Amino acid sequence: MHFSGRAYPLAVLAALLLCGLSPAGTRHVQAGRPIQAVLDAAQRGDTVIVGPGSYDGNLLLATSLSLIGEGKPVIRGTGSGSVVTISADSCLLRGMVIEHGGGMLVEEDAGILVTSAANRIEQCELRDILFGVYLLHAEFNVVVQNRITGRHQLDLGERGSGIHIWNSRGNRFIGNVISDARDGFYIQNAGQTFISDNEVFNLRYGLHYMYADSNTFLRNMFHDNVAGAAIMYSRGIVMRHNVFMHNRGFASFGILFQDCHDLIADSNIIADNVVGMFFEASTHNVFRSNLIARNDVALEMFQNSGGNVFTRNAFIDNLSPIQLVGKRTGAQWSEGGVGNYWSGYDGFDLDGDRVGDVPMKIQDAFQYVIARNQNLRLYLYSPASQALGGAMEAFPILALNEEADPFPLMDPPPVAGWPAMSLVQRLDVASRQEVGAFLPLFLAAIIGGFFHRLVRRGA
Repeated sequence: MHFSGRAYPLAVLAALLLCGLSPAGTRHVQAGRPIQAVLDAAQRGDTVIVGPGSYDGNLLLATSLSLIGEGKPVIRGTGSGSVVTISADSCLLRGMVIEHGGGMLVEEDAGILVTSAANRIEQCELRDILFGVYLLHAEFNVVVQNRITGRHQLDLGERGSGIHIWNSRGNRFIGNVISDARDGFYIQNAGQTFISDNEVFNLRYGLHYMYADSNTFLRNMFHDNVAGAAIMYSRGIVMRHNVFMHNRGFASFGILFQDCHDLIADSNIIADNVVGMFFEASTHNVFRSNLIARNDVALEMFQNSGGNVFTRNAFIDNLSPIQLVGKRTGAQWSEGGVGNYWSGYDGFDLDGDRVGDVPMKIQDAFQYVIARNQNLRLYLYSPASQALGGAMEAFPILALNEEADPFPLMDPPPVAGWPAMSLVQRLDVASRQEVGAFLPLFLAAIIGGFFHRLVRRGA
């Protein structure tokens, strides 16, 4: 064997003889043999293939190579630190089950810790880990089609994120399934991040941006969380064809916008949440062709969120269209003479142009009262709230807000090319089924089945 003149410990040479080494740079490891010894001896560009079975010990990839599992071998960590650390650039990690990592949040204990660039992690299953995949000063990596399950026995604040990105840019995350973590994606000081076709459920925030500009997320499903997404202190976010559904609990939101600016939200579905979208200190964002349906409150907005544009959206069957904290939002409720569809609009269209002839007043009497006494939210569904709303229509005596859509649409516009009412009917099906079982049908309607081919909850 030729080792480029490098001296190797006898134990490493013995491990190579036991594990096998082919001239083509492919090394095989079978159950009971040490993987780390083979990794230490590998040359740049080698492929290490790990056979079925269970392997104990943490691993370090310090050389650019491919580590590939056959038959889903289990890499069981020591219970301290990260199970797999990738410190070399341009590595491939594929087909592993990774479990039993450390429990120290401050030490970034993860299933996979990445501190390098241009790596690819795919088709792995991570379980019994604190953080799932942690990218630390790591750029241009690809994380695709992995399943990450956190430690559900821990309180939310004691868990790590499924995918945690800090001070890293240009990374891509595609087709992953994340559950039972603290946040699905936590992204801080990380620009040019691309997130698509993931499913995230049973955790705090499905997606959590902090000081992360110019990011894009497409075709993701965030459901059954405390909040579908929290986008905070960030600019230039693009979000299209995502679903934020059934995020319910105390102070739950489909999407929370905190100090968020210059965002584009197009063709998303925000449905069956306590609050569909919450805005505080968020300005000059554009919301176009979204479906906001079956939420308790469609929009909760602070007065300091001005300059946001809403056009061609479909607001359908929300218990309340808006809860305003302050006197006015400063929002622009139409663009180019095109407003939004409101299922509660009772105006008329005498000229037949399918645009209402009188503005849609975006207000709700009971929400006016709730804004002044949050404890009354308990009565949101009550006959009293319905009676108050009916009385206000007949006798408008309260000075409510001045929000109005000047060009309300008479027909709900399509969302991602599909009739909005058809999607709402699918929400009725979802209310009678587990969201995960319903997911393929729902997303097939939105994007022609593309998501379902990439992300299967049972994969």
